[in-house]
Amino acid sequence: MHPDLNGSSEHLKEQTNPHSLTPEEEKRMEEFCAQAFDFARNNDVESLKIMLDHGLSVNFSNHKGDTLLMLASYHNSLEVADLLLSYGANVDQMNNKNQTPLAGVCFKGYDKMAEKLLKYGANPNAGSFTPINCAIMFQRKEILKLLMKHTDKKPSLLQRLYIKFFLRNKK
Repeated sequence: MHPDLNGSSEHLKEQTNPHSLTPEEEKRMEEFCAQAFDFARNNDVESLKIMLDHGLSVNFSNHKGDTLLMLASYHNSLEVADLLLSYGANVDQMNNKNQTPLAGVCFKGYDKMAEKLLKYGANPNAGSFTPINCAIMFQRKEILKLLMKHTDKKPSLLQRLYIKFFLRNKK
């Protein structure tokens, strides 16, 4: 069983045809979906494009709520992110932990991916652990500067203090 699917065929049934699947069909469907997540992680644009062109939802998610874009972003698969965004992927779709792709990028420190998501309208204040807070916590100075250029929301007092200290003292 693929780790993205974690044995959860119920999640697949919600996103596929409501008709009952045989156990063999269910297994093949799980393998098909697992491939899509692997293609997103591994920057396999060509294979994922074929799946999207044949009906796979651009916002397809696993049992954790991680979309193809979330996985592509988290693994710095820039070309796959371009593909998904050009097909209309929801740039701020949150997973089951209320995290956005941009927050994952701030955790990992991928500057170019952060730029790409922001270009497509990602919200630096979205989610329970916002990308701005994530960039502060993980000391992503360049990403934090970028995020601050893309927000109209005034930082909290604690954020302002930390940003002032962080931007002044971080090399």
